[in-house]
Amino acid sequence: VRMELAGERDQIAVGLDDRTPLASVEAHGPPAPGKPWQGFLERFGPAYEAELDAFVRLVRGEAANPCDGLEALAALRIAEACELSRRERRPVRVDAVAP
Repeated sequence: VRMELAGERDQIAVGLDDRTPLASVEAHGPPAPGKPWQGFLERFGPAYEAELDAFVRLVRGEAANPCDGLEALAALRIAEACELSRRERRPVRVDAVAP
């Protein structure tokens, strides 16, 4: 699982590490990892445990909500701008999507 973003000025990738099952087809490119991730739970199990722990602490009143409604609204606006861009085949700025 990874994400790559290509823009006019740069290209970035999220989710790359020394166990990402990705190899170059070029003769002198980097080799495949020696010990790739074997599955979803091996790779993401600790993240799910941390999310569950944060949720339980929130429900018990032991911690504040780490993602408030404003952050959720911002994520929704990004998703809406992406969908509009895909549908209309044009760039769409996030601030053009009504809150």
